[in-house]
Order: sequence, then structure tokens, then C-alpha cells
Amino acid sequence: MNVQALGIGYRYRRDPVLQEVSFTLASGRFHALLGPNGAGKSTLFGLLTRLLALQQGDLLLGDRSLRHQPAAVMRHMGVVFQQNALDLDLNVMQNLLYHAALHGMSPREARRRCAEELERQRLDAHARTPVRRLNGGHRRRVEIARALLHRPALLLLDEATAGLDLDSRAALNAHVRELCRERGLTVLWATHLIEEVGDGDRVLVLHRGRLLADETGEALCRRHGGTSLTETFHSLTREAVA
Repeated sequence: MNVQALGIGYRYRRDPVLQEVSFTLASGRFHALLGPNGAGKSTLFGLLTRLLALQQGDLLLGDRSLRHQPAAVMRHMGVVFQQNALDLDLNVMQNLLYHAALHGMSPREARRRCAEELERQRLDAHARTPVRRLNGGHRRRVEIARALLHRPALLLLDEATAGLDLDSRAALNAHVRELCRERGLTVLWATHLIEEVGDGDRVLVLHRGRLLADETGEALCRRHGGTSLTETFHSLTREAVA
């Protein structure tokens, strides 16, 4: 299912935070939203997930409008926020069952889907483990399992690797890409860590509330004459400041 952001803008009082941000996410692809801290990534995610009210623009998920059909859009969206939102005192299965109940699943259907997602995320051995006892990487996998319970078409991840060690970051990144390949999931992965982005990924560069680029990392480097995505990103953001 294709996703389109159309002219999204947001102001805090008189200060513009996002300005006319438009892009398209292709179905079943991994897309990287790249930007330094303060670029507006979390504000954009807040708008896409209705934590913030849309002031300008719209998000289309297929033919559904977030502005006019918010419930229909949200039913097809899964979200992993930067801050961990699991109940640390519940075990993994209890966290998932609670989320499934919020989506109106019957107890029988909820348990079936929870078991399926735990197996897919390679967490079935931890079903009865209190979340407090899990490492950071496993907690993130629980959050992904929870976000996928209602079988969304779009998965949003906002700085999902924050606080993880290098190996856990790499494993989580690889796992999400595997979900794209195997399940046709459309992913928007927001990060300020350029090493999490591949040359073949579609890269959206956000800086100071404006979208500076929307193309593959390889094409971006070629167009700007950079020898690496890191060099090209820093060049782009420096030019935007100048």
C-alpha cells in the first residue's frame, strides 16, 4: 500500500517546525528519514500518528485520508516510538495481549496472533519473561511485535535504536529490513545515525523542518558529488544553513 505525505506543515506558536513536507513511500520498501537532532523528525511522526493535530497538509494511506478518515488510516499503521512504551512490570505476553484488546481482538484471536508474532520476532522463549528483565534489543523486538499485531501496512519507527549497543542496533535494523522483504511491509525508519542507512535505501533528508532530498542514497551521493552518504549528508545540511 503506497503512502503519500502531502504538504505537511506545523507551527509552534509563530515558529515553523515543518514546512511543506511531501513524499511518497513505496509499498514493501524500507525508507530512511534522516536528519540531525532537532530536524523535525519526531514532530512529523507526532503528526502522522495523531499525537499532534494536523495543521496543514494530509497523509494518504492508499485512498484513505488521515485528515478525513483518521480511524481507517490508524488501523493500517503500526508505530514504535523513541521512548519505550512497554509496561515493565508485565511479562511479554501480557503486554501484547493488552495491546490486542485495545484493538478489539477476541481473546482467542489475540493469543493466536501474539504467539505468531513472538515466533516471528524470535521471542517465543521470552513470552513469560517480565519486560524489566529483557535487554534493550529484545524490548525493541517486543515493541515491533506489538506494533504488528493488527497487521498494519505501514510501520513507523522513530529513533528505534536509541540507547542500544552497536550489535543490537545492527540486528534490529537487519530484522526490520527482513520484515519488508518477507511481509511486504512499508517502513519509515527515522534516525540521525547515517550508518543505519544503505546506499540503496530511499533516503528522505529532513533539516530544519524542510525536506532537502528524497532519492536513493546512491543517487543522492552521485548528484551531489559525495564519496559517501555521510559526506553528502553533512554537505547538504551545511548548505541548508548557509
